Amino acid sequence: MLKYESVASDIRDKIASGAYAPNDQLPTTPELCDQYRVSKITIKKAMDELSQQGLVARRRGSGTYVKRVTTPEAKSPTGWDMSSQMTGFCADHKGHKVTSEVHDFSVVRPTVEIASLLGVESDEFAYHVCRTRLVDGIPHVIEYTYMPIKLIPDLRERNVESTIYGYLEDELGLKIGSAHRIIKAVLPTPDEVEWLDIEPTQPLLEVKQVGFLDDGVPFEYSIARHCRGYEFYSISTH
Repeated sequence: MLKYESVASDIRDKIASGAYAPNDQLPTTPELCDQYRVSKITIKKAMDELSQQGLVARRRGSGTYVKRVTTPEAKSPTGWDMSSQMTGFCADHKGHKVTSEVHDFSVVRPTVEIASLLGVESDEFAYHVCRTRLVDGIPHVIEYTYMPIKLIPDLRERNVESTIYGYLEDELGLKIGSAHRIIKAVLPTPDEVEWLDIEPTQPLLEVKQVGFLDDGVPFEYSIARHCRGYEFYSISTH
């Protein structure tokens, strides 16, 4: 094992054990150099690896912080696919007419598990959005999305009907960063059969995702179930 890999592995173990908790700031580069008796280049390579694995986030002028990831993710980062860039459904289908059929847009108290993934308390409120995304009038995906209200104020139905990511970046000035994803095949629910206009036996590609801003703060937990759009499969699994 190379030196930077050893450093990254040790820090990853500390994140998994809770020695470095979510939102904790890691020691500075000089401190890590002294701690591990290695060069600044070695520490930089270790931080690059942890960043690519989605475990830490660099905040300009502030330092490096632990992301809000669960213990299983920290112990086995390869268990989640890591996307270094999130573009959104509309951006992935430029040149086509993208519309949304909204089935639910409400304010809820998330479950303990979802609240943990969003970095909020279980008694805090979150938006819940359920919608079908259509491309040129053809349904492609059902999305079930949770977003913390305290981070994303004043979300309106018009934003949900068009592009939520556009609202976050263009109106709120937030910068969307990376995501953790788990991908598997599932069968549709009766509602999804109707909304997607498919057969009950048609498998869907389910993508569970925790989205992060560029400073490492989680802003979204979503479950997307795709029945069409094979270009998605090639861009979201690496």
